[in-house]
Amino acid sequence: MAEHRTMQRAALLDAARTLLTEGGTDALTFPALAERTGLARSSVYEYFRSRAAVVEELCAVDFPVWVAEVEAAMGAADTAAAKIEAYVRTQLALVGDRRHRAVVAISAGELDSGAREKIRAAHGGLIAMVVEALAALGHAEPRLTAMLLQGVVDAAVRRIELGAAEDPDRITEAAVSMALHGVDPRRS
Repeated sequence: MAEHRTMQRAALLDAARTLLTEGGTDALTFPALAERTGLARSSVYEYFRSRAAVVEELCAVDFPVWVAEVEAAMGAADTAAAKIEAYVRTQLALVGDRRHRAVVAISAGELDSGAREKIRAAHGGLIAMVVEALAALGHAEPRLTAMLLQGVVDAAVRRIELGAAEDPDRITEAAVSMALHGVDPRRS
């Protein structure tokens, strides 16, 4: 019985990822979840009390996996600059991944304060990973620089997600260049 519930919950989360990827937060409804999983709508409520609960569960399951991938890429790099490059490149490479697309869609949606705080805390953990590399490069305020760097990454993610005129590889290269060399093209 517990195994069946675990499988149903996983199927609901997978359906939620698909709905968020295909149609954003507006597509994430209990009737749509029920239709995608073959469950009765009332059965969906047995697993999740609200859309916010689905969102919180997705964040709890997907964000740590995403962060682990970024952390592994950074861990494989041998210099501070290479770690920063891995930090940027890995996040941008994950843009097409359904888990990432769901997290982005969730972040854009209306969430209760508890869910927003969980997302902020998870992002804080992501930012903390790059602080040491920035300090090793001599940044006087590595935490502030890390937050600004994440802003560059977030802007590049949005640009890729929107299907901007530029090729995603060009967006990635521009973001890496900005992360490593700032906006002064003479420093590249």
